[in-house]
Amino acid sequence: MTKQRDAQEAALDTLKKLRAQGHIALLAGGCVRDRLLGRAPKDYDVVTDATPARVKEVFPRARHVGVQFGVMLVRRWGFEIEVATFRSDGPYSDGRHPDEIRFGSAEEDARRRDFTINGLFFDPIEETVIDYVDGRSDLSAGVVRTIGAPELRFAEDHLRMLRAVRFAARLGFDIERGTFEAIAGLADRLRSVSTERVWMELEMILVDASRVRGWSLLVETGLRGHLAEVWPADEADDRRVCDRLGVLRAERVEPALALAVALKGRTLEAARKICRGLRLSNRLIKTVVWILQSLPALQRDDALDLADLKMLMAADAWDLLMELLRCDLTASRGDLAIHQRLEARSATIPPEKVAPSPFLTGDDLGAMGLTPGPRLGKILDAVYRAQLNETISSKRDARKLAETMLSE
Repeated sequence: MTKQRDAQEAALDTLKKLRAQGHIALLAGGCVRDRLLGRAPKDYDVVTDATPARVKEVFPRARHVGVQFGVMLVRRWGFEIEVATFRSDGPYSDGRHPDEIRFGSAEEDARRRDFTINGLFFDPIEETVIDYVDGRSDLSAGVVRTIGAPELRFAEDHLRMLRAVRFAARLGFDIERGTFEAIAGLADRLRSVSTERVWMELEMILVDASRVRGWSLLVETGLRGHLAEVWPADEADDRRVCDRLGVLRAERVEPALALAVALKGRTLEAARKICRGLRLSNRLIKTVVWILQSLPALQRDDALDLADLKMLMAADAWDLLMELLRCDLTASRGDLAIHQRLEARSATIPPEKVAPSPFLTGDDLGAMGLTPGPRLGKILDAVYRAQLNETISSKRDARKLAETMLSE
């Protein structure tokens, strides 16, 4: 039986092949940090003194994914391993990317990185950590600290401020005082970063179980007010957001749910505007808006007829809607009676009755002499609602109801 390979073995194989060709090759970044913290790394990155051209010679099928930054993608056993050449960076005139790079040494590569805890290398052959930036002591102390002057690091790449919040929240670390003060002083520069990149970081903050800590740090550093121009900070609202995030289940959640929790209380138009301002996909915007739009119907559960309940249950985001209701009720009043009634009520509805095929179709009404148009649509809707409400139970009943409506 063939042994199942994993990402770590793929990275080690890549590293060993580079070494066999006489090159330095080490593991770098997040996988080293997570390994030292006893966490399972999500991916493995390799750094080397081999140039991209040389990496291509060793791995002919390797792909350029950041040729201007010396990054290649090597595919091994179905896993994609990022292989980057040691480098130092030139000036960052756009606040995101270096204008130029120069291939250099391992130490230069470590010192151009963002935070000390991400500047560690690991030699898996000798099983030694290579630390040029005092990252191990910050890992032990539970501190997120920039490599070098924080003002310079954040001026180079403004997105690093959001990354500092994400790492501090996810790891349960503190942001070192000088690093924190630099973020607070430069927070408005986040607006120069593309909203797509801002959302990528914000999404990772909100979906993680550490979301409350992340949101609190966004507020405390002042970054909260610069996430999107159409999403101004509001102290009272931000506290309510924190309360709702705090009662979400302590696990990773869907982005649509996390964002709906953050936007609940705003008008639908304002929520839609913020979603568009963050450059979200049309699908994600539609889901977030549907959840927010549907919540009031659940809050008035005593007025929710069977057909409306079934149509809500038929939606892909039904579970997300129910979780938003639970969070909102818990955070605002602590009384979950509405949620419990809806759970009990929905549990009595068999899956096949949630969204059954309609007894009548447009063709059926056409055969009854009704021409296409608004009237046909209204009758179809009314008959289907009756079917969902279970006041009719057969195609015959549906035809009789349609005939009655036609005569009226």
